Amino acid sequence: MDFLLDSMHTDLASTVEAVTGRAGGIAVARAWSEGDREPGLTVYRQLAESGITGLLVDDALGGSGAGAVEMVVALEQLGRVALPGPAAETLAVAPALLGAAGATDELEALLSGDRLASVACAPVAPRAADPESADLYLVTADGLFRGEAEAAQATVDPTRTVSAVTAGQRLAESIDPRAAIDLGALATAALSLGLAAGMLDIAAEYAKSRNQFGRAIGSFQAVKHHLADVAIAVEMARPLVWGAAVGLDGFGDDTADVSRDVSAAKVATGEAADVAARRALQVLGAIGYTAEHDFSLYLTKARALRSAWGTPAWHRQRVLDSLRTEQVR
Repeated sequence: MDFLLDSMHTDLASTVEAVTGRAGGIAVARAWSEGDREPGLTVYRQLAESGITGLLVDDALGGSGAGAVEMVVALEQLGRVALPGPAAETLAVAPALLGAAGATDELEALLSGDRLASVACAPVAPRAADPESADLYLVTADGLFRGEAEAAQATVDPTRTVSAVTAGQRLAESIDPRAAIDLGALATAALSLGLAAGMLDIAAEYAKSRNQFGRAIGSFQAVKHHLADVAIAVEMARPLVWGAAVGLDGFGDDTADVSRDVSAAKVATGEAADVAARRALQVLGAIGYTAEHDFSLYLTKARALRSAWGTPAWHRQRVLDSLRTEQVR
């Protein structure tokens, strides 16, 4: 099917960009990595006030009544500034789960921006992100539970910690773990896509401003090829994200395996972010390896999100299993 973003989607992206821009963009991630979470929490509160947190929640429950397409548009913009905290869970997984479970009190707190939310869903997502700053939930075959965190562990991303979660109070019984996995994986894919685009922007700007032999290095053919590789990877991955979102919203081909489409998007965006990181490092040179450069915040987050909500191997296997099943039919 043909699909293009319309003015509503571009306005949504502009709203998210304005929120993060007012907060200082990548400076929010820098502050979080140094222990100051207030700028990041302010961004989440403003996203909630703008209705972004409730995109996947029905109007009757206080949400925006939008869908997965709008969700990925918003999260791609948040990836462009490497927003710290459990963005995929707070803006996608938790609102949808709490809405489906009818957990109105928890949902109201989330939509008001008072609290963030993080979700674990074993075995694909056995650990919840950022347990210190979020309400925790656990999804199993037995339902949706409040979560109780074990000791938080550091990750390669200085703005991200993770923790194993044990089940507390049951909030709902009939919760489909696959739906949570699909939302988590697609939201993470959108964030990874934004990270890749952000790294491309950093490398391109550096290539225009850095001079060697009396010329901007961006004029050299080898540098152009590096940047082109990233641009191609990003633009090839983006339609997979949009296509999976359209499928989750129920507007795609009735015969399509939406979970397979989500997994394909997750793999493609992870690869795009990996290509962006490697090529940008080649363009930036030694400065790109320093923790003081903003690029490091993109690089480490892209690496951490590569295995969030399912490793590349897990998602590739799901695509393969779906194709094999389709052949049998």
